[in-house]
Amino acid sequence: MQTRINGADLHYELHGEGEPLLLLHGFLGNGATWATILGGLDRLGQHYQLVIPDLRGHGRSTNPSGEFTLRQSGADMLGLLDSLGIERYRVVGMSGGGMTALHMAAAQPDRLERLVLISATTHFPEQARAIMRTMTEETRSEAEWDQMRAAHAHGDDQIRALWRTSRGFADSRDDMAFTAEALGAIDVPALIVHGDRDPFFPLEIATAMHTALPKSWLWVVPGGGHLTLVTEGLTPEFLRLARPFLAGGGD
Repeated sequence: MQTRINGADLHYELHGEGEPLLLLHGFLGNGATWATILGGLDRLGQHYQLVIPDLRGHGRSTNPSGEFTLRQSGADMLGLLDSLGIERYRVVGMSGGGMTALHMAAAQPDRLERLVLISATTHFPEQARAIMRTMTEETRSEAEWDQMRAAHAHGDDQIRALWRTSRGFADSRDDMAFTAEALGAIDVPALIVHGDRDPFFPLEIATAMHTALPKSWLWVVPGGGHLTLVTEGLTPEFLRLARPFLAGGGD
């Protein structure tokens, strides 16, 4: 399914029945990765109505402006929920999806019942910026091109735009700039999941986020890197922890 939100045609899928649960993929990914990550959608879809979009410029979604910010991504997702008639929701976001969710929570905290952040950050530290600067087409392997072509439906120009945005994040200072004060205003139950060896966002960011968010829990994945939780066989452990947390509703 597609709908026009803020000038972009956003692709999304709906699965299951129940209270709305928004699943936000990471930057450079697409919504279809959730089925692989979760080993199928039935384990969550039997409890929730899963709303699974492709973020602006990703997968089958368009991005006519050619510009991408995580703040805009958050506004897009709130617009998508509006178009679906969804007022209250839960959200699970990975990396860029988690940053999108943070912007949603900051903009309209009263709509959000539960927030799960996987390998997300409040800002881009220098170690992340150094990696972002390497995201050039020339340095991508043929296997990476193949992977991106399988994930993104609008051709190589779309893929180049995503890598160009990745490089642009290296110089971005105001898109991701959540202070402790700003986080303190997000009075929503939040579960933070973070690997202690994340090469992009060090554990200190996650612990500071945990301290600043008034109602938060922190799960540190020993030896975990960026998105290790969902890429290296820890899905059962994640579901065992996330299911009761998500079921708790708004506090």
